[in-house]
Amino acid sequence: MDTLTRLEGTIASRKAADPGSSYVAQLHHRGVPVMARKLGEEAVEAAVAALSGDREEMVGEAADVLFHLMVLLSGKDIALSEVLAELDRREGVSGLDEKAARTE
Repeated sequence: MDTLTRLEGTIASRKAADPGSSYVAQLHHRGVPVMARKLGEEAVEAAVAALSGDREEMVGEAADVLFHLMVLLSGKDIALSEVLAELDRREGVSGLDEKAARTE
């Protein structure tokens, strides 16, 4: 988790930078809809890589998904610790039971 914690700090430090000098700042400047769309694009690329059977490509695409998810979380002012707390809450609970307990 140290890597994701460091990434969260890097994203926080760059989000208000000049958009001409930082990709993170560009995404923040363009807004949550662009960040969300970019995450979706990266998720699709990860799914395609998973189906292609190319392990190296899948690793790279998974890294892109995590990066863009972290940028989007930053754009929504959601700390990584909040997501990790939710995962901790779900630990040991059947995925089927957890899904059934959600309100729609």
